[in-house]
Amino acid sequence: LKIASVVMAARCRLAARFHHVHGTNVRLDASRTRATRVESFANGLCFSQEPLAPGQIFLVEIEEKELGWCGHLRVGLTAHDPQSLEVVPEYSLPDLVNMGDTWVFAITRSHNRVVVEGEEARARGPPWEPFLLIERVRIPRDTLVGRSRPGRYSHILDDLYKMNVLPATARRSRIGVLYAPQPDGTADMHIVINGEDMGPSARGLPTTRPLYAVVDVFASTKSVRVIPVEYGFPSLQTLCRLVIQKHIVHRLAIEGLDLPPLLKNFCQHE
Repeated sequence: LKIASVVMAARCRLAARFHHVHGTNVRLDASRTRATRVESFANGLCFSQEPLAPGQIFLVEIEEKELGWCGHLRVGLTAHDPQSLEVVPEYSLPDLVNMGDTWVFAITRSHNRVVVEGEEARARGPPWEPFLLIERVRIPRDTLVGRSRPGRYSHILDDLYKMNVLPATARRSRIGVLYAPQPDGTADMHIVINGEDMGPSARGLPTTRPLYAVVDVFASTKSVRVIPVEYGFPSLQTLCRLVIQKHIVHRLAIEGLDLPPLLKNFCQHE
């Protein structure tokens, strides 16, 4: 298990960037970890640099929003190799999906959870649980959670912060996609928003073909950044932050605690 975690961590670090093939309105930074839509509201399609391994999450953080557009980020998986596309479609929904072998989920401000008929809704674990469990996949939750930065009016969001939750479409929200293999040889696609599994948003995906992450920087979402995910045990620093966040009244109270400055900063801003 430990060896598998090390292999997965190494793979995630290498794959945590965007493919050089992307929509015509997308500009990538030099590291290919930040994608910005520079014009209009469409042609913002991006892909992971490499196909994902089973259980490997491709995680992005919303860095910039743009007012005046309806709609938000769209994420999913495709069996199409980006390199093989003659033209990158204008939209993930419906253009790329209509090409077949593509599964994309539109992120909304709410109602992202998928409740499968005949199944009970998944219980939400305590926000300080160090791992998120999806099928047999075990992912450190801390990296998955987006956090607003404290400011003059940040106390208004303290209840959300203590629950480790930001609105799905907010700046600094973190959204990821992965697939979990099933006993019948297919896979379920799962969307993870700020450390919470939204359930199987697509089923019956082929595991015999490479599956690339799809990130559509659409409409009011202007810029996103890839977040590398370390699989394995949470660090002592992370565990300390979880305990502190569990007991404080609000983030601004961290400043008055008798803690090293680096740990204070880590608790407030990460």
